[in-house]
Order: sequence, then structure tokens, then C-alpha cells
Amino acid sequence: MPSHHPRIAILGFAIECNRFSPVTTAQHFAAKVDIRGEEIMRQARGGACSTTQDLPGFVETMDGSGAWSAVPLRIALAHPGGPVDQAFFDAFLAEIDAGLQEAGKAGALDGVFVVGHGAALATGSDDPDGDLLELIRRRVGPAVPVIGVFDLHANVSRKMVDHLDVFVGYLENPHTDIRQRGIEAARHMRELLAGTKTAVAMVKLPLTPPSITLLTAPGPDSPYGDMIRYGQTRVGGDIMNVSIMAGFIFSDCAKNGYSAIVTARHGNRRAAHALASELCERTWAMRQRFKRAMTPLPAAVKLALEAGADASRPAVLLADVADNPGGGGRGNTTYLLRALVEAGARGVVLGVFNDAALAAQAHQRGAGARFTARFNSAEDNTFSLPFEAEAKVVALSDGAIIGRRGVMKGGASRMGPSALLHLGADAGGVDVAVISNRQQCLDPAQLECLGVDLATVRTLVLKSRGHFRAGFDEHFPPERIFEVDCPGLTSPALHTFDWKRLPRPTYPLDEAAAWVPPPFAESGA
Repeated sequence: MPSHHPRIAILGFAIECNRFSPVTTAQHFAAKVDIRGEEIMRQARGGACSTTQDLPGFVETMDGSGAWSAVPLRIALAHPGGPVDQAFFDAFLAEIDAGLQEAGKAGALDGVFVVGHGAALATGSDDPDGDLLELIRRRVGPAVPVIGVFDLHANVSRKMVDHLDVFVGYLENPHTDIRQRGIEAARHMRELLAGTKTAVAMVKLPLTPPSITLLTAPGPDSPYGDMIRYGQTRVGGDIMNVSIMAGFIFSDCAKNGYSAIVTARHGNRRAAHALASELCERTWAMRQRFKRAMTPLPAAVKLALEAGADASRPAVLLADVADNPGGGGRGNTTYLLRALVEAGARGVVLGVFNDAALAAQAHQRGAGARFTARFNSAEDNTFSLPFEAEAKVVALSDGAIIGRRGVMKGGASRMGPSALLHLGADAGGVDVAVISNRQQCLDPAQLECLGVDLATVRTLVLKSRGHFRAGFDEHFPPERIFEVDCPGLTSPALHTFDWKRLPRPTYPLDEAAAWVPPPFAESGA
């Protein structure tokens, strides 16, 4: 049993990795979050926090539930991208290892809290999340509670669950409950510190659904949400936590696949396994619901033309889901932009377009300047095709914002030098919000800092997969949102990718994929 004043190590590593995207380096973590020691606690207790909101949720709940001491080590988060440079990750592991050893010299650690994601890759490892948790367990021993919070798109390995005492997954997509999951993790930590012992069981399915089928709001298009809600009805008694992770198919790794993870009290592994199996059986029986058609590009352009020509029609939102920076997309494909400009669409705002070179040109020329905007002049990615158009600089910003709605609410973000460019005639045309630091568009503040009045926009085009829904729902309800079928690194058209390591067969790529519930094993293997 720990003392009445437990010492809890806090650390984190979080990135969603797309196998087809460029390598993620130390610079990408520095541009998002890479903090150590007391800076972690300053952000956790100081309001605007650059990390995910599970950190302040955990810390504030621990603060309010009794005495404790935080031992903050390091938290490194990057925007979704390609596999992490192995040298960076190895150095991160070495620092965490040294930090845990140093913390142990000052007295025994009583617990570890991990800010995670679960869909990381490294250039030399397909399971960095498991590597980190294995290191933690090796250093602190089997009796110290280790609790992690993970994204719904985590690709979960046996190594991950075997080294955790409680696995806490998000429950909502868009992820508006991250803070609540940190609160939940703190409550579990207190229970484990009081002596509760747990068992964690995982059952996987050969199911790798397109991301656009993974929203959780109630409705006929929400099979994933239905399963998550059912799982929560089973929490209680020996069942401490139910987490259903759909995975992130673009990681293209052996860990891919839908996973049901159940944490049970009193070491009740049999109950945990039985429930995880039941959840997978229910999901497999309705697997055909994990299919959804997108809107063809010509039809999307027609919707924009109609909205721009008739103010009495409702405004529409076109989601460029294939170029989602939140899934490793570059945020700079021009298929939809070009089609709208060439069609003469009016009242269109597109955001946010990742092009640091173009943003710099706009800042050099200044507001009101006209010039030939060359999109993707410094980019050579497969889908990042160049595009030229005459442009006017409408507004400029340093890109520093505080989110005001949905996933980003209260969080700090840095888009870097940003510009709103108007393409086309002054009376119509397309406005493009250009940023310097790649990220998806999921909060109105990302456009409002450039003077965009969303109430006047006739067609809003967002480079995002689904998190934007929680940020822009005040103007665009679900029935006016259309997911557009364009090429890109995050296209839901899964058959267009050259999969190398994805376990096959898998549904819906392989209609004949089959699954049999696994037998119970006392060891959890």
C-alpha cells in the first residue's frame, strides 16, 4: 500500500501515424508539444493547455481528491504524420527511463499516468506505444499502478494492455470528452492506490472501418457510437472500464483492427474477457453498417454553386476528408479548390490550407496586395499538386489562437503566419485560409482570427475528417455536411492504398473476412 501522500509520475507520448506520410521528426514535436518537468504542471493547472485535455482533468481531480505529489517527466505530442524518427523516439525512451530511475531515488513511485494516443509508429518499430509501456513497467515493477488514456483510433497491441492496470479510451468522436477521461483516470488511480487490483482483457476483430464511419453521435450512421454506448451500460461491479478502439487503418501495421478492451476489478480476467468477446460479437454481426458512400467531386461543386447562387438555400459544408491533417494528410491538396475556382463558385471559404511559403509571401506583400498565388510551390508530395490563381491578401494573422468550441475548446494552438487570400472577382470567388504549421481545421477560431464571419459563408470547405463537427455545429448541422470523394493520404476509399503490413483478410476491404471468438486464457495471451 502506498503512503497517504502518493508520488505519481506523469509522462506522455502521443501521435497518430500514417504509414504513407513523411517521417515525423523532433521539429514536428517541438512545433506542437514537447515539455518537461514543472512546465507540465504549469500547463496542467494554468488554464490554456497545449497538451490534450486529459492532463488537466487528471491533475485537477487528483488535487481535489487528496494529498499527492506529481513527478512530471516529459510529454511529447505531434500533429498526425508519418512514422516517428527512431533516433528521436529512442532518445525519448532513454529520457523517460532516466527520469523514472531518478524519481525512484527520491522515494518509491506509487503510480504512473500516461498521456497517450495509441496509433504511433517509428521508423524502427511498429509499436512505440507498447515499447514505452513495457519500459515503464520494467522500471516501476508489477505492483505500481500504470494508467493510460488513449484515442479512439488507437491500434492496440497485446504488449500495450499487458503493461497497463487500467486502459482508458475516449468515448466520443469528435473527441469532446478527453478531459472527462483524464478525470476518470484519476478516479481509477485513487481506487488502485487504495488497494484494488485489476485485470485487462482485449479481443480484436479483423475489422478496419473507414474513418468517416466512426462518428459516435446517435443516429442510423453511427454503428460505432451504438457499440460504445452499449459498452458503457455494462460498466459497474467488477467492470471498471470498457474501451472500444476502432483503430487507425493508415498506420498499415500488424496492430490494426477493431479492439474491445475491458478492465475488471478484483483481477477478474474471466469477466473482462467475456465482455470483450461479447462486444466484438455484437460488432461483427453488424459489420455491414461500417460502410458509407461519399459525395462525388462534381456533385460537391454543384452543391457549392447552388448555395452561392441562391441566398435562400441553406449554406453547406464540404469536408475534404481525404486530406485530413488530423490523420496524416498534408492539408494542401488542390482538387476541390481548383474545381470550385474553375466552376466560378461564390461565397466559398476553404480552410485551413497548409502552405508556409505562400503564407510568407502574403505577409511580405501585406494586406490589400494582389499577386499570383502559387499553391504548393515548395511541396512535392504525391497528392500536393501545384495550382496558380490571381489572389488578393484580405487579412493577416500570427495564427496564435485559443479554441472556443468542440475538441479545441480552451486549448492553445499555433498555426504560424497565416493569411486569408481571395481568389477570383471581388464580388464572388473563393477565400482560402493559408497557414504555416500543418493542422486540421476543427475550430471556428482558426478562421475567425482572419476575419471570417461564418454566418455569411455560403459554402465552407474544411480539411478535416470529423472533429470539425463539434466546432462548426452552430452553423452546419449534420444534414448540411457532405464528405467529398477526392484523392489524398487519408481517403476513406481504402482500396486505393497499397497496403503492406495490414492483417488480411479484413473487413470491409475483404468481404469474405471471417472471425471466431477466441477462447478464454487465464494469462490474457
